[in-house]
Amino acid sequence: MTPDQPPATIPATFLSGAGARPVDRTGARARSRTGDEAGGPPPGTGTGPSAPESAEPEPVPSEPAGLAREPVPEARRPMTRQVRDGGRGGGGHGVRLAQPLAAADRERLLAGTHHDPHALLGAHPVRGGVRFRTLRPYARAVTLVAKGLRAELADEGDGFFGGVLPLPPSSVPEYELLIRYGAEPGLDDVRTADPYRFLPALGELDLHLIAEGRHEELWRALGAHTMTHDGVAGTRFTVWAPNARGVRVPGDFNYWDGTAAPMRSLGSSGVWELFLPGVGEGALYKFDIARPDGSHTLRADPMARRTECPPATASVVEASGYEWGDADWLERRAGAVPHREPLSVYEVHLPSWRPGLSYRELAEQLPAYVKELGFTHVELMPVAEHPFGGSWGYQVTGFYAPTARLGGPDDFRYLIDALHRAGIGVLMDWVPAHFPKDEWALAAFDGTPLYEHADPLRAEHPDWGTLEFDLGRREVRNFLVANAVYWCEEFHIDGLRVDAVASMLYLDYSRGEGRWRPNVHGGREDLEAVAFLQEMNATVYRRCPGVLTAAEESTAWPGVTRATHHVGEGGFGGLGFGFKWNMGWMHDSLTYVGKDPVHRKYHHGDMTFSMVYAYSENYILPISHDEVVHGKRSLVSKMPGDWWQQRATHRAYLGFMWAHPGKQLLFMGQEFAQGAEWSEGHGPDWWLLDPSYTAEPDHRGVRDLVRDLNAGYRAAAALWELDTEPAGFSWIVGESSQAAEGADDNVFAFLRFAADGSPLLSVSNFSPVVRDAYRLGVPGEWSAWRETLNTDAARYGGSGVGNPGPLTAGHFAAHGRPRSIVPTLPPLGTVWLRPC
Repeated sequence: MTPDQPPATIPATFLSGAGARPVDRTGARARSRTGDEAGGPPPGTGTGPSAPESAEPEPVPSEPAGLAREPVPEARRPMTRQVRDGGRGGGGHGVRLAQPLAAADRERLLAGTHHDPHALLGAHPVRGGVRFRTLRPYARAVTLVAKGLRAELADEGDGFFGGVLPLPPSSVPEYELLIRYGAEPGLDDVRTADPYRFLPALGELDLHLIAEGRHEELWRALGAHTMTHDGVAGTRFTVWAPNARGVRVPGDFNYWDGTAAPMRSLGSSGVWELFLPGVGEGALYKFDIARPDGSHTLRADPMARRTECPPATASVVEASGYEWGDADWLERRAGAVPHREPLSVYEVHLPSWRPGLSYRELAEQLPAYVKELGFTHVELMPVAEHPFGGSWGYQVTGFYAPTARLGGPDDFRYLIDALHRAGIGVLMDWVPAHFPKDEWALAAFDGTPLYEHADPLRAEHPDWGTLEFDLGRREVRNFLVANAVYWCEEFHIDGLRVDAVASMLYLDYSRGEGRWRPNVHGGREDLEAVAFLQEMNATVYRRCPGVLTAAEESTAWPGVTRATHHVGEGGFGGLGFGFKWNMGWMHDSLTYVGKDPVHRKYHHGDMTFSMVYAYSENYILPISHDEVVHGKRSLVSKMPGDWWQQRATHRAYLGFMWAHPGKQLLFMGQEFAQGAEWSEGHGPDWWLLDPSYTAEPDHRGVRDLVRDLNAGYRAAAALWELDTEPAGFSWIVGESSQAAEGADDNVFAFLRFAADGSPLLSVSNFSPVVRDAYRLGVPGEWSAWRETLNTDAARYGGSGVGNPGPLTAGHFAAHGRPRSIVPTLPPLGTVWLRPC
């Protein structure tokens, strides 16, 4: 170049053309004032070959809107070369060499440890024009293209290309980069907007809420989002990694080399951001994070809303286009009061319910099956992405992504929509207690304990070999609270069953002496977990009308379902859950029915003790997956005796369970008395319902009973309207003065009442003998009663003993009541009676 040659004048036709915009000055902070930033070209530099004055750029195929791949050539270009003519016409205007990058900046950009690459790459005003610089490893040439402008940038080595164009510093054109990877022009060319010419695509309010830990729609701010930014289609990538030295975005759109895609740090928020033009829905990506020690780790996006199908671990750019059809359901749900309405839950492990079915195929079968059986809701075992199928979903790595094993997020939405349109609510297991240690997921995400506790005594869960969330960190708490809202709002989930709550509430849970530290008051309660659960419940109930939450909590922690502002005797506000699983009832009742009938009278209290605390919380009675695996045997196989007695006790137990105060939950396969334990590998034994199987009537009879239990339950307000109020229940035979009589006979009888006082009488005989004319005291308002359900009916596989006609309530006092009836109690059976 000629040292003294002045820059050429830019024609007015260029400056007045479409596409001019203000210079992005946001990257100028913390910029070193060297070279062109400090005052234009140094001595010994001048203008180079000219650019065209007003010609349109040569047509070049645009980068595709979805996955724009940059082909990797066989060889790199030489590190430096002479600037060549960038135009097609002659004469006029030039491109100067840019002041070289400082060695430290160059090294940090190449190493992926620069906090502000936008300050060095892209377009920036300098003395005498505008400096353009890009980092494109493997490229042979890069040409800047805009309306009326075409200028080839100089190869600065190591994949950097740059130059200074004599443009007014007040504006630059909306330019693109024509990147040549082939040996000749037009061979393997890619044309794309420069990612480093854009302002941040994340707003200040988002950053403020993230920093405060109060962003209730966090999934809209972080992760990968397709968008049109300054008129350019692409994807905004954002990730929270406050201790990272740098973050880059490798993906299938750049052959998993993130060198050309370093992100910028958005101040003290800990958030990194980059808008990549041309990257669209379906693109695979991860984050390449430079740890504090300078080493790198490749991580899946914690906020990914879609993932590859395991065992692959990449995140997927997702853009939902689903149109819901459940508006009527949501409107009804918003006015619902779950505690005073029927709630009968069928628990399902989606991958194994009918193995091999996708979400959309399940939508054709599951709603019809559940509706036929009369359940009001399904509860899905964890749907969020997890690497190991044998965990059943309880070791989550993709908290915002439905598992890709069965389809995409919109396919999952289709399944939820189908269930809602069939009148069936959807509950989902949610796991905020812990996460696995996979090195590509959350563990030590940015090279430091970020999502997990920094304290080793609190970081690892001793039972499961997983890590516990640091619930005292506001950003982590926000990650989980927003996740609960996400499933309810984005997927129309009707309720969350929160897993392993007990393990969260106690600092010494499964930890021996010396393995835990007391809280600030010297106690064992985890105050941070308490605050988190209260915040989660309050937020979900405020934002999502009609949604319910349920706690799997196995201790006597007070106030699990008490409102968060109601302080109990322990000094804590309630946790704010809508329901609590009644693990005590489940263990006690299964212990009782597992005994031989001759020994049951010695365990009578196992069936009655639940009523001592029945109204301390709002309960769900669960016979869940946990009770039919790992050597515990299926429900019917827990029962003693021969096959007939096992089935009879199974049916009688279900009749007792459906009548007992509390909502009920039954795991798949138990509705037709499957004899084998559940396995996630093959699911329920549907062949037991094949008419060609000789014992098919035995299993179909139990399934028919479950259908009729649900129908009778829905029809009798006495069984659900006052579920959480003592006025809705009264013993006849079971405890107090009747305890000895009931225990000797293995009989339990109680009344349930609706809000209007109408009763239902449930009587269970857990002896294998018929009890004729068994006198039971009843309220005096009704003179006759009729049998509405009998688990021993022949159509269910029973002996057919029952009460076919009305039962007269004579004026013969019994059990402290003015009238009494004398029904026949079938062997190992439960009957329901209602006034005629």
